[in-house]
Amino acid sequence: MSDTAPSQLQHIATIAARIIEDASAVPMRHFRKGGLGIESKADDSPVTVADRATEQAIRDAIKAEFPDHGVFGEEFGISGSLEGPAWIIDPIDGTRFFLSGYPGFGMLLGHLDSGVPLVGVVRMPALNETFVGIRGGGATLNGAPITVRETTALNDAVVFVNEAERTQALDPALFARLCGVGHTRRMSYDCYPHALVAAGQIDAVTDIGLEPYDFLPLTPLIEAAGGIITDWNGAPLGLKSDGRVVTAATPELHAQLLDVLNG
Repeated sequence: MSDTAPSQLQHIATIAARIIEDASAVPMRHFRKGGLGIESKADDSPVTVADRATEQAIRDAIKAEFPDHGVFGEEFGISGSLEGPAWIIDPIDGTRFFLSGYPGFGMLLGHLDSGVPLVGVVRMPALNETFVGIRGGGATLNGAPITVRETTALNDAVVFVNEAERTQALDPALFARLCGVGHTRRMSYDCYPHALVAAGQIDAVTDIGLEPYDFLPLTPLIEAAGGIITDWNGAPLGLKSDGRVVTAATPELHAQLLDVLNG
């Protein structure tokens, strides 16, 4: 990975936030409207004209600003090289939420260098919230600094279990353990719970079945806010991670959740 100056990362983050905020007009034109042309992917997840149009808008904006950078998007795959500076996109994270008229869908944009995530942006279009995190820098929500909570005991924690039915189907014993953790737990989906950890609203999230465009944009945000995000073995996330992710506000919570996840 080449060295990137903090001022350069700040510049990239500013542009990334503008790109994703401008592109959020695309899904909002379709939100709670008909005529979405819903199709099913190979994994039975839905995709709509809004997903594709949103990713194309983001790609076009990136090409205008950074014509030599590679791009990896959920809908159109990889363009250029990911071995140097590159971008990773999930145009609508939570398409089922989007199709349901529920405002919990998000947009994810990350800047990578040699596969290492340096800048992460989470945009919640229907909530008008933009989370930005810079590796080695700070994290913000709509421009205001944010930081994780200081909870260290799992029994005191607010824990979100993403993809609960998938977890239950794959490992009923693990699901039973997760249903007993924390002071408060909620079953949820997608990127917003992770962003809420960064914002200091909740303490931890477990997740499963993710792709790199789901978790790599989250990594700089969580870490810049003071939290920890890894795979279920405690290893850093990368392009080849297996899609099992745990986010926690503190090292103590992270360690306790790894114990739960690994039995």
